[in-house]
Amino acid sequence: MPATIAELITSLDRLAPLAKAAGWDPVGLQLGDRTVPAATVAVCHEVAEGVVARLEREPVDLLVSYHPLLFRPTTTLVAGPSAAGRAFRLVRAGVALGIIHTAFDIAPGGTADALAAALRLEDVTPFGPGWGAETVKIVTFVPPQLADTVAHAMSAAGGGTIGNYSGCSFRAEGTGTFFAGEGTAPVTGTRGTLNAEAEVRLEMIAPAHAADRVVAALVTAHPYEEPAYDVYDIRANAGFVGRRGRLASPRSLAAFVADVDETLDASSRVAGERLRRIERVAVVPGSGASFFGAVDDVDVVVTGDVGHHQARAAAERGIAVVDAGHAATERPGVATLYAAVVELVGDAVDLTDVDADPWRG
Repeated sequence: MPATIAELITSLDRLAPLAKAAGWDPVGLQLGDRTVPAATVAVCHEVAEGVVARLEREPVDLLVSYHPLLFRPTTTLVAGPSAAGRAFRLVRAGVALGIIHTAFDIAPGGTADALAAALRLEDVTPFGPGWGAETVKIVTFVPPQLADTVAHAMSAAGGGTIGNYSGCSFRAEGTGTFFAGEGTAPVTGTRGTLNAEAEVRLEMIAPAHAADRVVAALVTAHPYEEPAYDVYDIRANAGFVGRRGRLASPRSLAAFVADVDETLDASSRVAGERLRRIERVAVVPGSGASFFGAVDDVDVVVTGDVGHHQARAAAERGIAVVDAGHAATERPGVATLYAAVVELVGDAVDLTDVDADPWRG
């Protein structure tokens, strides 16, 4: 029996943990029934008109798209020339839709690494944290012998997951003090006196949307009448959207741009002196100008969707800009995604070149 759609989405999650996607990014299953077997799978760069038209003629069970189809909350799905209209047509054709986008950008071997590899960068390191969904840290204090019990309950409720690791917590031993008043029944210590008891400080992160469940599990599993706990809003465990490295053979900016255009099948816009020497290179797939401030030790940045003022600001810092285009800088990563899906399912329909770039005829 083929894997269900839910099982394939879980496999994609192991490939590129969806929880690490940007907080604004609607990754995971966008359309479809999780319980349906996924006997046929296709992969595309973007759910554009050409992709939907092809799938109406030749449907598959699951379409894995790099870009989301529905970026914003949608209240209606009606036919028409829009993202909602294309979603309606996919549902009508029985095609489920899974999205990986920024989760794959930051993943090892994902879009950012693929772009760096395509441009043959060496000594590659990450930069530019891409902060994920809203996260909390939940802290409680528990007798040492029951720390595992409480931690397991919190984890089962949705806490303690970092990437592909689960059950993650931090524990530190200390002393808790309390005065048990009239009508109390302390698990340890004595009523009517100040007690000092050995405790473990137990910390665990959780997605903000799961905080209520994790706190409820904590209180249920905790032995105390009045468990002490704190919930903090935090930013944590970001993946990195950019990569920087060096060229094995330094060259002029003009020669480097020629290499970029040939490799990515692009026609780049360039900000910088064409004769300047290029060795240290940063890359960001897609729209990368917002990450310019996170890198200051390179000669050039390769990305897409750079605005006039962003290019000017980079030039003032001595950094050249090669805007090869949004889709072009993602193209090596999308090819890698297709190969990864084929490895998961054995075969997949390749729609990665169908209507992938609105700037190309």
